[in-house]
Amino acid sequence: MKIKELAAQLHISARTIRFYEEKGMIAPVKHPDNGYRYFTEREAVRLRMIMALREFGMSVEEVKSVLDRLDQGRRDEALHELELQRSVMFTTWMDHKRRLEAADQMIERLRRDSELEWEEMFQLAGGLKRQRELREDWFDGWDFDSRAAVHDIRVSLEEGENGRHPAYRRALRLIVQRVAANAGEYGLDAGTGTGNLAGLFAEEGIRMAGVDQSNEMLKRCRSKFPQVETRLGNLMSIPYMDGTFDFVVSSYALHHLTDEQKILALSEMRRTLKPHGRICVVDLMVDAAEIPEAGESVSTPDNEESELPVYCAERSHMLDWFDRHGYFAASWHITGQLHMIYAVPVRS
Repeated sequence: MKIKELAAQLHISARTIRFYEEKGMIAPVKHPDNGYRYFTEREAVRLRMIMALREFGMSVEEVKSVLDRLDQGRRDEALHELELQRSVMFTTWMDHKRRLEAADQMIERLRRDSELEWEEMFQLAGGLKRQRELREDWFDGWDFDSRAAVHDIRVSLEEGENGRHPAYRRALRLIVQRVAANAGEYGLDAGTGTGNLAGLFAEEGIRMAGVDQSNEMLKRCRSKFPQVETRLGNLMSIPYMDGTFDFVVSSYALHHLTDEQKILALSEMRRTLKPHGRICVVDLMVDAAEIPEAGESVSTPDNEESELPVYCAERSHMLDWFDRHGYFAASWHITGQLHMIYAVPVRS
């Protein structure tokens, strides 16, 4: 095909095709005699890829990076870039959704009342801002990508009461038993890591998804449990639509979040659940008397390798959150600071 024929086929301008050629993203063959450029089906396919990725919101540089990695056979790296782009798109969409919900509240109040309580609206706006700050402020200070290769070995060595993963295998089995998922249900493992908890459900024939912020952890999960769907994402902005799952589980993940961030994570779990969906969490929790001051992190006894904080939840606060949001929640002590909370909705 000549450039005009290709442009007509793809419904784009010849100028657009020349632009991507100048950027080195396509390389048509030039006729040796007249120098005319001829385009094959390969260039047409590549241009379709470019246009699709651009429509997803990726910059020209980002698209070129993905194509270069695919050309070099670095498929995992290209996949990671696409997953990052999806994560950004989802977070942006959720921010817009929350603003729309706040605007709807304002409109509804104005329709009902002649006088709008602007102080209340100001507080609502401030709450949205604070939530956004909490999501953006979290960072992976633990460097989970570098830990992925040895994660499973580490947790097996840290199963003692004073370890960072006390009663690890027993706790995962307790979650599976407590949730008692039925055939046809769809579950989410929030903070899945290398997928050990999601894998236990999947081995029982339950459809599972796993979310984690570490790409290397997710790669390990996919290699061990290819039947588990994985998505790159943050517990404070779970990359799934409202009402997707029948149940959400999480193990040894929430203690990496502050108290405020935990509340966002629980709200995200609730958002992604179907009306009668249930939640089961196993993590480090303490009672009020064990916390020196409100909001302070509490380190496990075996946290010797770094100064990174371990944010043990206050168990009564967790139970109170579930109660205020329409759940019946019960807790069980497993060992040391490790507890399990299982919550089912009492009203939809």
